[in-house]
Amino acid sequence: MIVKNRLDPVSGWFEDAEKRASPNFDARPAGIEVDLIVLHAISLPPGVFGGGYIHEFFLNRLRNSAHPYFAEIAALRVSAHLLIDRAGDLTQFVSTHARAWHCGDSRHAGRVACNDFSIGVELEGCDEQEFTGQQYGRLNAVLSELVRVYPGLTADTIVGHSDIAPARKTDPGPFFDWDRMRSGLGDAMAAASGLCR
Repeated sequence: MIVKNRLDPVSGWFEDAEKRASPNFDARPAGIEVDLIVLHAISLPPGVFGGGYIHEFFLNRLRNSAHPYFAEIAALRVSAHLLIDRAGDLTQFVSTHARAWHCGDSRHAGRVACNDFSIGVELEGCDEQEFTGQQYGRLNAVLSELVRVYPGLTADTIVGHSDIAPARKTDPGPFFDWDRMRSGLGDAMAAASGLCR
């Protein structure tokens, strides 16, 4: 099943996403075009799904008392543009036109500071479990829309966090099915173009 989404090219917000504006963003450097999508996986606490803790983390509202692990990360100031939870529901924290703080120390194709030119998509997940069909459906619809709106993006400019920070990160992890994503993205792009595939 292909989930339909629509990205407003003026505001950079998905029309059907739950909007939870994070304070953890700033402007992209002048003259920088978006030409990379970085896929991440996150669960809070690690390996646990649901509970709303990812939202709280990106909004700087994570309470140390909620879980021992949170004391290690509560002071961090991070965000992503988009989060797709296990049910395939989409939450947006930062306009795609702005710079979200999702990559950290990173490098791609000879360039550093990938936050400057990328859009960050978080999938609720971890290295030990497969992602859900609902997540792939929503992800491919979202990716298709991003490719439509940003001319510098293609199916070949989608990477994992592990690709741009291999010494620090493993996500989206060994259970992320890149072939399934690419095939589904092709279907979503064809459907958005009104073509049969």
